[in-house]
Amino acid sequence: MTHRERLLAALEHREPDRLPMDLGSTRFTGMVRPAYESLTKYLGFGDTGPLVDRMQQLYELDERVLQYLDVDARGVSLGSPDRSSEAILPDGSWRDEWGVIRVQPPGCHYYELRVSPLAGAITAADIARYPFPDPTDPGRFRGLRERARYLKEETDYAVIYNARYHLVHQTQYLRGFEDWYCDLAGDQDLFRCLMEAVLENLLEMNRRALQLIGDLIDIVAFGDDVGLQDRPICSLSTYRKLIRPYQERIVESIRAHTKAKILYHTCGSVYAYINDFIEIGIDALNPVQVSARNMDPERLKREFGDRIAFWGGLDSQRLLPHGTSEQVRAEVRRLFDILGRGGGWVLAAVHNIQPDVPPENVVAMFEAGRQCQYGGDSALH
Repeated sequence: MTHRERLLAALEHREPDRLPMDLGSTRFTGMVRPAYESLTKYLGFGDTGPLVDRMQQLYELDERVLQYLDVDARGVSLGSPDRSSEAILPDGSWRDEWGVIRVQPPGCHYYELRVSPLAGAITAADIARYPFPDPTDPGRFRGLRERARYLKEETDYAVIYNARYHLVHQTQYLRGFEDWYCDLAGDQDLFRCLMEAVLENLLEMNRRALQLIGDLIDIVAFGDDVGLQDRPICSLSTYRKLIRPYQERIVESIRAHTKAKILYHTCGSVYAYINDFIEIGIDALNPVQVSARNMDPERLKREFGDRIAFWGGLDSQRLLPHGTSEQVRAEVRRLFDILGRGGGWVLAAVHNIQPDVPPENVVAMFEAGRQCQYGGDSALH
């Protein structure tokens, strides 16, 4: 099988030749800079590539690393707008194009939220006047089709479009987490007003991208967390009332422009929402945070495995940073026996690989994945 055929077979709940694997094709399956630098040094490959996500400190992965690990997918993403208010401010903080200000504290690997520009007492009129980014800026789309065409026609990798449908996240950043939750519970008209305004911006941005590359991509990936470590972010009834309708519109917009599969990322304990994800048309769920409450892989596979694929699942909170390489290999084999039955599983870490993960464990993860063969002799037997 080609890399593309292998990954798509798994998403269609068919058994491919071996377990498909992902690293770096999305903004939630990459490597944080220190971990990536350790890996490239360990493998003897080059320097860190260009920055692709300032907040998470993700860098583009070297093609030699991806080929060495035998990763099955490659991603394409929107470019930077030609006209943007994004800036590094005099005090070293960073203002993004939405006007959200973040700071990187000493010793921290990431940028943390400092200023939410729509926090406090606001009205619908304040939202209407707010200077949202220009979703039509040509810089976002320059070279996008050329990159997607190259991957589709000149390689055999699955082509993933990293879409920007981060509606829950973006409204939380703009409003501030405390006010966002207060609106969710107590001022639902204002909550809907902000969700609607941000959604229309994101739909237009991605609509233009999908019009350019919808015929060339295999998967649309987007992330928007609706889970915490021990529970979803709100009750199922509130989710269905105030969040699911917007996610349905996202899926409808994707389906209108491409036949690609839809990969949805949400961290945390989201067992209660998975039937809803399936109903709105999600094909695969990432990251399968097995350390979160009610996210036991055996239960997930048993209850949902014939209707949604799983992408991820290798624990990044304890196993990858603190386990031995042999423990990593054993866990890959164990999850293959559970999540991989009948297809429906793509091997990846639970979210981006963090700074304290040793390179030996990253290599062990992918070596074990390559040994997980379907049919005949298997790494499991």
